[in-house]
Amino acid sequence: MALRIEDYALIGDGETAALVGRDGSIDWLCLPRFDSDACFAALLGTPEHGRWLMAPTRPARIERHYRDDTLILETRFTTETGRVAVIDFMTPRDPQATLIRMVVGEAGEVAMRTELVLRFGYGATVPWVTRTEDGALRAIAGPDMVLLRTPVALRGEDFHTVGDFVVRAGESVPFVLTHGASHLPAPAPPTDPRAALAATESFWHEWTSRCEPAGRWTGAVKRSLMILKALIYEPTGGIVAAPTTSLPEHLGGTRNWDYRFCWLRDATLTLLALMSAGYYAEAQAWREWLLRAIAGAPQQAQIMYGVAGERRLTETELGWLPGYEGSAPVRIGNAASGQLQLDVYGEVMDALHQARRGRLDSSEAAWAAQRALIDHLATIWDTPDMGLWEVRGKPQHFTHSKVMAWVAFDRAIKGAEAFGLDGPLDQWRRIARTIHDEVCANGFDPQLGSFVRAYGSRQLDASLLLLPAVGFLPPSDPRIRGTVAAIERQLLVDGFVRRYDTTTADDGLPPGEGAFLACSFWLADAYVLMDRQDDARRLFERLLAVRNDVGLLAEEYDVARQRLVGNFPQAFSHIALVNTAYNLTRAEKPVEQRAEREHDVPADVG
Repeated sequence: MALRIEDYALIGDGETAALVGRDGSIDWLCLPRFDSDACFAALLGTPEHGRWLMAPTRPARIERHYRDDTLILETRFTTETGRVAVIDFMTPRDPQATLIRMVVGEAGEVAMRTELVLRFGYGATVPWVTRTEDGALRAIAGPDMVLLRTPVALRGEDFHTVGDFVVRAGESVPFVLTHGASHLPAPAPPTDPRAALAATESFWHEWTSRCEPAGRWTGAVKRSLMILKALIYEPTGGIVAAPTTSLPEHLGGTRNWDYRFCWLRDATLTLLALMSAGYYAEAQAWREWLLRAIAGAPQQAQIMYGVAGERRLTETELGWLPGYEGSAPVRIGNAASGQLQLDVYGEVMDALHQARRGRLDSSEAAWAAQRALIDHLATIWDTPDMGLWEVRGKPQHFTHSKVMAWVAFDRAIKGAEAFGLDGPLDQWRRIARTIHDEVCANGFDPQLGSFVRAYGSRQLDASLLLLPAVGFLPPSDPRIRGTVAAIERQLLVDGFVRRYDTTTADDGLPPGEGAFLACSFWLADAYVLMDRQDDARRLFERLLAVRNDVGLLAEEYDVARQRLVGNFPQAFSHIALVNTAYNLTRAEKPVEQRAEREHDVPADVG
């Protein structure tokens, strides 16, 4: 059985990533891209579905950490006879995926065992294993080829590749795994592993040195930004939501989704986090990916795309994998890519508006694309949709969706006025006013004193915390204060925020999920806007405390079990952490930058 989700750490190379367990087992790796088939899939099954173990043969005390401000993982094993460190890292991609594991003797001597179980096709395919002329172990199945180079003598046992060796103080034993296409010659041996380690360490030190400070939370911000950097597909600038699929939102449940794709709704918060931290090159690349992804007929725009902008993300269930802790089914692809979710129009318009305000390079093509999107939105904004939580029930008139439709027109107006761009401003103002009036009339429940999840509903939704953040109403408005108070009463569980009540909501799925961590950060941001600074800091510290021992967050937190749940690590959680940290420490706060006030409808409307 796989470890707890929080027992994993991440290493990556800018095109894919691996999860390394506290026990020294790499249980998840897709090659050569984030969304490729996994060759190690024990995370969602058993060791027979693929893993790579590197650990002492006798019981050991285990400690681990990332080396300084890098994504180089050091796992230290102390046994009765000695101490070793296993150093795991992936070199920045040039040109093939390279994963290096170095076992370094620090004291005495330690008997070690490595067990490599390569299973291509998400654990379904046993490869053909041979030796190359230079002694490397080569495994081939279909289009994939993996080579392992090490001085350790390896042997086959029951379709596993194993090796036993002893490491003494001062010794270093390398293992270098590289991926290539099976129809091409074997990839050339990489540079010396020690030189690769030094180059990788230098890469991360240079990158993290550019991070803008966030007071006493600078370390947490740096770690979150490193995770975000590791989730960027460098060739295109696309950012995957997580490197994993089907880690459950409820242990043993069916809310298991593939997150190895790029969501448009993450666009604005991602841009704000990157620009606030000083990473304008990554922000620019994300903006360019966004423009390429949405290019084409606006009525064909999707809510998510592949890392290079692929549109076909067909959802399939993998019946041979039992799922993480029995959480089935395991899914690849994501059927939500075909849903209508109106909020993404507001996100795209807001992201491109914030990019202009942040002085990212712009073009006439960008505004032309925005004009096409806003013209299409004008014809569909009053249509029921599936909402930002991608429900699998019936379409509804979700309040947040309508608010984000208003954001789309509001940002179009601001873009035209602030940057001299052309557009039918009077028409956009009329539509924005109509949407605003409708939301205030149909999305607000006077008896609850709160905005509600959908028109005609009395349920709450954590997405309503974003209303002041996007500038729909000022934080001082009694309807906003009433909404925050209602969410505190009904959606808080031991201080953490649920997205909504899954036991009563019609979302087409069985009930049960953890508290959504990004929503809890949104509550902290709302506290900042409402000048509840002490509440914001307390909640922020509480959220930091549920990070795992190396600073990583999943999508959700199971309060009852005190465990991380959902795909891991989750970009949205770490983006929210970065923005909240800057909201708490900056005079120019990302949440206030987004909520420009000059075109806001007066607070007494509706």
